[in-house]
Amino acid sequence: MAVHLLTAPRLHSSSSSPAPLPRRRATASAPLAHPLLLLHSRLRLATTAAVSRPVPRARRAMSAIRSSLIDPDGGALVDLVAPADRRASLRAEAEALPRVGLAPIDVEWAHVLAEGWASPLRGFMREHEYLQCIHFNSLRLPAGGVVNMSLPIVLAIGDREKDNIGDTPDVALAGPDGQLLAILRRVEIYPHNKEERIARTWGTTAPGLPYVDEAITPAGNWLIGGDLEVLEPIKYNDGLDHYRLSPQQLRDEFDKRGADAVFAFQLRNPVHNGHALLMNDTRRRLLEMGFKNPILLLHPLGGFTKADDVPLPVRMEQHSKVLEDGVLDPETTIVSIFPSPMHYAGPTEVQWHAKARINAGANFYIVGRDPAGMGHPTEKRDLYNPDHGKKVLSMAPGLEKLNILPFKVAAYDTVAKKMAFFEPSRSQDFLFISGTKMRTFAKTGENPPDGFMCPGGWKVLVDYYNSLQTEEAAIAAAIV
Repeated sequence: MAVHLLTAPRLHSSSSSPAPLPRRRATASAPLAHPLLLLHSRLRLATTAAVSRPVPRARRAMSAIRSSLIDPDGGALVDLVAPADRRASLRAEAEALPRVGLAPIDVEWAHVLAEGWASPLRGFMREHEYLQCIHFNSLRLPAGGVVNMSLPIVLAIGDREKDNIGDTPDVALAGPDGQLLAILRRVEIYPHNKEERIARTWGTTAPGLPYVDEAITPAGNWLIGGDLEVLEPIKYNDGLDHYRLSPQQLRDEFDKRGADAVFAFQLRNPVHNGHALLMNDTRRRLLEMGFKNPILLLHPLGGFTKADDVPLPVRMEQHSKVLEDGVLDPETTIVSIFPSPMHYAGPTEVQWHAKARINAGANFYIVGRDPAGMGHPTEKRDLYNPDHGKKVLSMAPGLEKLNILPFKVAAYDTVAKKMAFFEPSRSQDFLFISGTKMRTFAKTGENPPDGFMCPGGWKVLVDYYNSLQTEEAAIAAAIV
């Protein structure tokens, strides 16, 4: 993945941000203010206002912290996990209901819904929500206005399950192992037009889209929506559950650390020093803008990914080494897993990634080249224009309160022997190391240039690819 340098953010007002300054009409003597200067001015105004209005002593520290956390969509986080004192009775109720089996990706979506990542959505989409999502990338709020919702969060069922449900208003949801996970209430069943869903989400119906092959093509021809009530917190028991912080837990941690700005960085790849350069430089620039304690949310995607992506356990071990080696500061970095599945749907999907981070409390979102993109499945080209993701984020309905941070390309500086921001004037000095090239290095045991990745993190990758080769050799020997 190309790494880029923060440029001027898109600035929007929100209930937690200072009011924007009035903008003057551009003239020869009064040009429009640069966005960074506007943000500096807004910060000065906010500081002056805070000084002029006394705050009760007991509230001063907390109000200074909480005022910077962005409000969740709809005004409040949704929590769909049943209270502990109701779980036994709900489980007994679920045992008597018609049952719908969930695939692993369905469980990941139930997890997303349960913790409020998709707030204010309260369950798998009913038809009116689904239509708003695929046609408008947003949902209307009952009190007016819209929130962004670019990916359909739906549950597919087959003819047999539909007939079994009949007119029953509530159904039980069970995981792949048969364990009861939730009750879906006041259900609505409607047709699953797969072709339209695929075309509107990906902009193509070409064969070979990973999420489509995994979760849509084999799915049933009906969708079932309703209000979700989860019997207990969803756990995976894979040794990584302690990394899976809910939006509320993240907000509590930001408050605990005294964050006055939160900048989120999503990735599904190992962290190299170019990523770290970007994240550290972003924090430096936020400090220059006047923030006192910006906190980085390093937020790897933890749901479904395509087969050739590095598996989540390996990525989390690698991220841990990055912090251990001091490439990122553990005091100002929170590493947590985002439970959503990956669609590889480019500009459509990146809106979902940004929207979910609003609900986690992030008011800055870093976006680079071709976010959530992939190569075309049948042609030798990118599926999406690599610049469209950041452009769409700057215009997307319902994301106005989020500051979007685009950034420029960084590469390996062969003179300085480290990752650095690309300088066109001496382009001959820079080496671009793609994800494919990085994987080739790791598979062959060849070390990348010094300064590309911290040694501990690189060893994790080499060990992983060595284990794959050992497994492949054992399988080949068994076949012979």
